[in-house]
Amino acid sequence: MVAPMVRRFVFVGAALLPLLLSLGCKGSCRQLSEKLCECQVTASARTACLQRVASEDTRIGPKPEDEAVCAGLLSGCDCHQIDTPEGKVACGLARSPDGT
Repeated sequence: MVAPMVRRFVFVGAALLPLLLSLGCKGSCRQLSEKLCECQVTASARTACLQRVASEDTRIGPKPEDEAVCAGLLSGCDCHQIDTPEGKVACGLARSPDGT
């Protein structure tokens, strides 16, 4: 009786593992990119953006230095300001006028 329950638990756990790993293992750059995707106007544009982000994240794999920069940008990036020069700088899409 215990063996079928254990097998079921292992099967369900194995099926959910990729989902659980993907939720907890997104780096700061992936999170920032996904946040920028949320700024898209239409649902189809957001979906396409998220697919590109996932593909590029797998293909490129940001370096630790990149992740540190993205982590610093995450809290200041806001879709409501994305069309302003300050908003672009806050999201890492442009450099500030002083070159930083």
